[in-house]
Order: sequence, then structure tokens, then C-alpha cells
Amino acid sequence: MTFHEVRFPASLSFGSIGGPERRTDVVTLANGFEERNTPWAHSRRRYDAGLGLRSLDDIEVLIAFFEARRGQMHGFRWKDWSDYKSARATADVAFDDQVIASGDGTSVTFQLCKTYRSGSYSYERPVAKPVAGSVRIGIEQDELRETVDFDLDDSTGLISFAHPPAEGMAIVAGFEFDVPVRFDTDRILTSIASFQAGDVPNVPVVEVRV
Repeated sequence: MTFHEVRFPASLSFGSIGGPERRTDVVTLANGFEERNTPWAHSRRRYDAGLGLRSLDDIEVLIAFFEARRGQMHGFRWKDWSDYKSARATADVAFDDQVIASGDGTSVTFQLCKTYRSGSYSYERPVAKPVAGSVRIGIEQDELRETVDFDLDDSTGLISFAHPPAEGMAIVAGFEFDVPVRFDTDRILTSIASFQAGDVPNVPVVEVRV
């Protein structure tokens, strides 16, 4: 799969609808009980970019972006305005927002991730497309310096330390991130007349695995 490290215009994704999708296989047994299983370890997100369009200039930008991606051919970055940072929605990013790993005294490379918690249960989501310049890393209570103490690959979300963190030390991170997506259609139907009347095109976008 080819992926373009370019973000869909954030001004157009603002106002779109979408969110995570799970796949669960449910089998109802003869006694009425259920067996449930899922082949997916991680959610897949879907969005409709059409709802963010507000002017004819927006349509022009959308078509240019669509053509440059060759429709469904190339993936791209998407800002999910409802979930785009390691901190709470109303808080600023801090270097200790998330515990992403624990040092073992040997490993120097770690994957950025975000943990979602509800009660005693949690889900860890890998973050592969952090926003360059937003990532802050620390070990325990000490914030580190990028390019001095660690390097970031913003196309994979991998953090590489200059020296392996000591065993048992908590590796913490704060960041903004994008969702890797592609268009889920090879055509966009627009009408100037209908757009002026308040009818916006349907522009489905779906998350891709990277």
C-alpha cells in the first residue's frame, strides 16, 4: 500500500462525522446464550468528509486533494477532531499524558500508543501517525529532548532512545496524532446548484492499517 504523508485539510475535516467501528461475530446457541468473538484487535474508523464542506472553494480543494490521491489508491492523514491527542479533550498535551512502555535496560525503540480506560478495563491503541513537533517524551518525571535524548519517526510512531531506559522505568509521552485513511470511493459527485441549496456530497473515508 502506498501512503502520502499529507493531511487532509483540517478546515474541511472539521464538522465531519465518524468514529470507531468494531467487528463482532455473535452466535446465539440453542439455549439462548451467546458466544461472541472478534477477528479485529483494533477498531477501524470511518468518516464522511462531505459534511465539512461549506463553500464552492472547499469543493475545489476537495477535488484537487482527491485527484492527487488518485481516489482510493493512496492513503493520507486525517485529523479526527473528536480524538486527536494524548490528553483529555479540554487539556493541553503534556509529556506524561500516557505511559507507553516500561524500560527493560536493553530495548531502545518503542511504539507510541494511547490507552482508553473504562472502569477496570482498558484498550491500547497504537499511534502510527503522530504530528511532527507535537511529541513530548519523558522517563518517569524527567522530560527528554528530541534529537538529543530520542528520535521520532513520525511516519511510524516509533521512538528511538539514545540510551536504553533502565529496567522498570516508566516511559511516558504526550502527542497529537492523525488517523491513516484513504477515500472509500473512486468517484465524487458534486453539483453547484444542489450545494448552494444546502446539499453536500457524500465523501466516505476509511482507516487503513499501516
